[in-house]
Amino acid sequence: MDSEQDRNVGEGSKAEARTHLRFYRPTGIFGGLSGKLLMLTVIFILLAEVLIFVPSVANMRLRWLEDRLNTAAAAAIVIDGLQPVELPRALQKETLMATGTRAIVLRKEGTSRLLATAEMPASVDEQYDLSDVSQPTAIRDALDTLLFGGNRIIRVFGPVGGDDSTGIEVVLKDTRLRNAMLAYSGSVFFVSILISLFTATLIFFAINRMMIRPIRRLTDSMQAYSDDPEDPSRVLVPDEGRDELAVAGHHLASMQSQLQKTLKQQKNLAALGLAVSKINHDMRNILSAAQLMSDRLVDVDDPMVKRFAPKLLRTIDRAVGYTTEVLSFGQTSESAPRRRRMHLLELMDEVRDILAIDPESGIEFVVQMSPDLEVDADGEQLFRIIHNLCRNAHQALVAFAETAPDSIRRITVSARRIGSVVSITVDDTGPGMPQKARENLFTAFRGSARSGGTGLGLAIARELVLAHGGTIALVEKPAAGTQFRIEIPDRPVSLDDYRSRSFHEN
Repeated sequence: MDSEQDRNVGEGSKAEARTHLRFYRPTGIFGGLSGKLLMLTVIFILLAEVLIFVPSVANMRLRWLEDRLNTAAAAAIVIDGLQPVELPRALQKETLMATGTRAIVLRKEGTSRLLATAEMPASVDEQYDLSDVSQPTAIRDALDTLLFGGNRIIRVFGPVGGDDSTGIEVVLKDTRLRNAMLAYSGSVFFVSILISLFTATLIFFAINRMMIRPIRRLTDSMQAYSDDPEDPSRVLVPDEGRDELAVAGHHLASMQSQLQKTLKQQKNLAALGLAVSKINHDMRNILSAAQLMSDRLVDVDDPMVKRFAPKLLRTIDRAVGYTTEVLSFGQTSESAPRRRRMHLLELMDEVRDILAIDPESGIEFVVQMSPDLEVDADGEQLFRIIHNLCRNAHQALVAFAETAPDSIRRITVSARRIGSVVSITVDDTGPGMPQKARENLFTAFRGSARSGGTGLGLAIARELVLAHGGTIALVEKPAAGTQFRIEIPDRPVSLDDYRSRSFHEN
C-alpha cells in the first residue's frame, strides 16, 4: 500500500514537472527564429536600399534637368544662328513642345536673349542653378520635388558645353519631372524588393540549415528529456563538428548523461533512506535492550568485567547515537558539532580498542603525538572521522597481506599543533589508492577503493571535517601506501571571552 502510494506521488510529481517544463512550438512562419530572420533580412535590405535610393534619385533628377538644358541649348544654337531673323511663332511653339519648356533664354557675353516663349507665367516658384550643385543640396531638392512638386513653375539655368560665358536658361513646369522621378522610384523599389527577397531567401535557407535546425534539435532533445529524464534513449546524440552548436550539443549530452546518473543515485539514496529508517527503528530497540543489559555488568565484581564494561557501555552509547542520527545523512546534513577541548591521545585509545587489531595479523598500530595535545572538536564526530580512515587502512592491509605476506604492514596516526590548527595524519603502508578511487575521492557511491564498498565513509568524513571549518586531503607520498591529512582549526575566541579568561587568570 505504501509503495503504491509512493508510486502515485512520484507519478504526480513527474506530471507536475512536465506541466511546468512544457515548451510550445512556434506557430506560423514568423513565429520561429527562421521566420523572424527572414523578415528582419528583408527590412534591413530595404533600409540599405533607402540609403542608396536617396542619392540615386537626386542624381536622376539632375540628369533629367541637364537633358532638358542640353536639348534647349541645341535648339538655342540653331535659333541664334538665324539672326537677325526672328523665329516664327508657330516654330517657337514647336521648339518649346519638343524641349518640354515654356521659355528658352540664351545668355551670351553678358547679355540675355529670349529665343522662344509661350504663355510666360507671372512668377516662378523655384529656381535651380546646375553649374555647381552639392550632393546635400541635390538630395534636398529631389525630396522637395517628390513630396511637394508636380504643379510648380521652375527656372533652371546652367552653362552650355562647359563654357561659363555662354549659358542657357529654361522655364518649365515640374509635372513631368516629378512623374519621371516617381516612375524611377517605383522601379528602384521593385528591384529592391526582388533583391531583398532573393537575398533573404538565400540567408534563410543557409541559416536554417546551419543554425535553426541544430537549435531546434537541441530544444526538441531538452523537451523530450524533461518528459522522461530517466529514459536513456532521451539523451541527445550530438552532431559531429567543431562549431559552437556542435560543442553545445556535446555539453548538453554530457549534462543529460550526468543528470541521469545523479537521478539514479538519488533514487537509490531515497530507497536506501527508506530502508534504513525502517531498520533504524528496530535496531534502536535492540541497542536499548543491550544498553540495559550492559548497565547490569557494571555491578559485577569480576575485575575483567569491570575493566571492559565502561568501554562496552561507551560503544553501545555511541551505536545508539549513530542510530538516532543515521537519517541526517539521508537529509544531506549532519548535526552541528558540539565542540570542546579534549586530549587527542584518549580518543586514539578508543579508536585502537574499537579496531581490535589481531596481534597475529602482523599489522602494527602506531600513535605518534604528545600526551598533552588538545584539539577543539566534537569528540564523537572526530572519532568517526579517524576511525573511518583507520578502518579503511586496516581493511586495505588485510587484503594486502594475501598478495604480499612479507611486506611491512603498519598504520601510523600522528598529530601536532601548529598555532591554532591541529594537523592529524593517518598513514598506512598498504598498496595505495587506485586511480579510479582518486578521481572520485570523497564522492558517495563512487569513491570506494575496495570491491563492494559504498564510498560513504570518506564522504561522511569530509562533511564532518568541513563542519569543523577544517580540511581533509589525500597526500602524495614517495613510498607505497595511503596518507590522509586532517587539519582542524580552533574556534575563534571572541573579545569578551578573552577578557573574561584574562580576568579569571589574573
